[in-house]
Amino acid sequence: MTELAKKRPEFRNINALTDLPTYRLPAAGIVSILHRISGVVMFLLLPFVVWLFDTSVSSEISFARFTAAFNVGIGFVPGVLIKLVALALIWAYLHHIVAGIRHLYMDMCHAVTKEFGKSSAVFTLVVSLGLTAALGAKLFGLY
Repeated sequence: MTELAKKRPEFRNINALTDLPTYRLPAAGIVSILHRISGVVMFLLLPFVVWLFDTSVSSEISFARFTAAFNVGIGFVPGVLIKLVALALIWAYLHHIVAGIRHLYMDMCHAVTKEFGKSSAVFTLVVSLGLTAALGAKLFGLY
């Protein structure tokens, strides 16, 4: 009788140094972690966003200074670095909004299956990175 019984899975504690580097996180897990990271990035870059908005709408002279900051930089900070920070903010916003819509849809429609989780996670990554690439190309003057 014991030979016919299925062998139960064996669970064990993991060693963070040896097991975590070899662990493959599913796409839904990656999107979940990136959703949290994008929220933190948006929070930390909030002073930068306030500065961007304030500088761009204060006056024509401040708008000219604003565009110069993006083109040549401010002091010792090159313009490319400011553009990269703005690109990080663009990615954070786009990823956070797309992943948030994904989570809301899953909550409202009870679409909590492994297959839908994987496909919607891949969709979220593709859309957020695609939109970020398009807006980044515009930011860096490629079109």
